[in-house]
Amino acid sequence: MIKVNNYNNLKNNNNSNKRQKNISFKSSATLSGAAKIADIFLKSQENLSSTRFIQDTATNWAPKAIFARSKADFAEMSFLEFLESGIFYFASPILGEKLFRNKIFKNILPTSLKDKVNEQIPKTVEQITSNTAISDEVKKRAISTKAGIVLACAAIPIAEYTLSFAKNLFTLKTFKKSNFNNIANLDKTHKETEDKEQQERVEKNSKRQLKKALILSGVGVASGVALALNGHKSDLLQNVSKTILEPGKTAAKMVSKAGIKSEKVSNVLSKFSLDFANNNGKLALSKGQLALTAILGLFGYSKAAEDRGKLDVAEVWTRVPLVVFYTIFGGELFEKAFTKILKKNNKFSDILSKTTENGLNLPTRAELPKLAEKIAKARNTNPAKELSRLTKETAFVSAVPYAFSLLFMGLTLSAITRLWTQYRYNHQQKDEAKDKMNFIIYAKQQAPEIFKDIELNNQT
Repeated sequence: MIKVNNYNNLKNNNNSNKRQKNISFKSSATLSGAAKIADIFLKSQENLSSTRFIQDTATNWAPKAIFARSKADFAEMSFLEFLESGIFYFASPILGEKLFRNKIFKNILPTSLKDKVNEQIPKTVEQITSNTAISDEVKKRAISTKAGIVLACAAIPIAEYTLSFAKNLFTLKTFKKSNFNNIANLDKTHKETEDKEQQERVEKNSKRQLKKALILSGVGVASGVALALNGHKSDLLQNVSKTILEPGKTAAKMVSKAGIKSEKVSNVLSKFSLDFANNNGKLALSKGQLALTAILGLFGYSKAAEDRGKLDVAEVWTRVPLVVFYTIFGGELFEKAFTKILKKNNKFSDILSKTTENGLNLPTRAELPKLAEKIAKARNTNPAKELSRLTKETAFVSAVPYAFSLLFMGLTLSAITRLWTQYRYNHQQKDEAKDKMNFIIYAKQQAPEIFKDIELNNQT
């Protein structure tokens, strides 16, 4: 993904920058006009959970809010989007990092090993096992403890799966609606009918799924703690721990043992990991965890939709698979294609020097002032003007994938999905009306005397 890093990287260099009179983003006078706006946008791209939460929630929420079909549709969509973004952006740092790593799992370690083991948690299995500076016990405890934290964090994908059932219950309790046709305001005659039996089914199933989620989350935490306490004691539990963290590598070995000697298959499988990402020594949601959470979310959407009618299921499978694919792969694929175009046409070469075919790698805001001075010195130009140009170019390049996400994955997809659902509903209604008419015609043919009597009674 686009690597526009946190502005906090500047803090350690502020004093030296002032002494050398370097251009700094601390000085708002340095940038003006379009460059100032570009800098504000770059700042919004900083890798902070709160900033990304607001930005990405707006990207997903705003288009749906624009195309909301009723108050109930708007309310349940808002409920879903804000809680879903909260799961993706805050669950890993709050549960994985603060609660599990630094509280529960740290406290169950022997006092003499707490800090040593905890220090290894953000590292990969390979980094831990190859570290010659720590003992075998620390290595084994670190791997089993980390696997235990992953098991405990099963609550995150479980919550994503269950969220749609919570949404159904929220809409039922708030708006007294369980029929998707009514929620989406598909019947423009406003002749809403609610089936009491369906409402009871929605409420019963939603509560059952929520209870199941709590139980499974509790089992995940208990299993994780048990593994952390005992995982260092046997080779079997060590292998289990490694499989939990890196299931792809285990699968690749099994495929190889089965006689499939394909390097491509092995490489693809080996990349799948449920280990955390290392965010400057802190645990963060990894791509593998994101994929698992997003895919479970899709099936949660679909299963919850079954309680509310066929059209709800159809709408889920029209929109959500595309969103899931884009979430896991689409952004990266788009960036790679965009990067190829830029490099092929020799565009923005000053800011793309670190970019490879694996995706955009833009200079950080902390790096732009030095880069501007370097270019100005080499070309005998004005450093302030170079900084202004680089800031605008960096903002433009980073904004294109963001704009694509907002315009296509947000506005366009939301509009198409809603129009397609309305079309399906209207077509369904025509088919039902046609079936009724065909039945009447057939009945008239089979019992004409009865229909003649009915017509005579109506005339009199």
